[in-house]
Amino acid sequence: MNIMVEKQLLLSAEGIRIDGRRVDELRQVKMEVGVLKNCSGSAYIEQGKTKIIVAVHGPREAHPKHLALPDRALLRTRYHMAPFSTDERKSPAPTRREIELTKVIREALEPALLLEEFPKTTIDVFIEVLQADAGTRSAGITAASLALAEAGIPMRDLVTAVAVGKLNDRMVLDLNEEEDEHGQADMPVAMMPSLNKITLLQLNGRLTRDELIEGLRLAKKGIVALYEKQKQALKARFKQTLEAE
Repeated sequence: MNIMVEKQLLLSAEGIRIDGRRVDELRQVKMEVGVLKNCSGSAYIEQGKTKIIVAVHGPREAHPKHLALPDRALLRTRYHMAPFSTDERKSPAPTRREIELTKVIREALEPALLLEEFPKTTIDVFIEVLQADAGTRSAGITAASLALAEAGIPMRDLVTAVAVGKLNDRMVLDLNEEEDEHGQADMPVAMMPSLNKITLLQLNGRLTRDELIEGLRLAKKGIVALYEKQKQALKARFKQTLEAE
């Protein structure tokens, strides 16, 4: 199959994508909070075929102690793709991309956290990609925010993220693997939705000014929908906790 045919299949003239979605539709999403024991907070997300689990530990005493910050907690993240998460088995050792996304995710989460409430401590966020089908950075941020909330970390707002992209010169919401691989551009966006503040904005590829504006509009639409699912997942967890008591 040549590239031209692939592009035609990705988005039809009627605006229907390869998986049957329209340009402004999210993939099927499932979120669950409190999926792991022996941690402060945890969450699981499925977004399309992407599956990610997150564990949070802390706030806890910093080790080694010289890493401790006198005025706030140290947020540490680890983004890791399981060896079986992709079609080709990968090495368990962290790749350059995983190291980069670890930093990106930490910087997307930090603005929402009141780290000054816990000086001289660390908060560790472990993000494990069980199955990758594009959008792992965005789904990881969304799930990590839920796990931090369950851990009781004071937050200005949840952080919610989604990627938009460009297919056949049209902006679309929430890319899948085929779209991410063969599309013209992709743009991950993370926000604190109730505060209407962006905490992450990246762009791979080129967009015109109008395409950028349309991409942000689509991203916000998707983020609002995901934000509601986040709140529902937290409510379900708290209800479960109350019933257990």
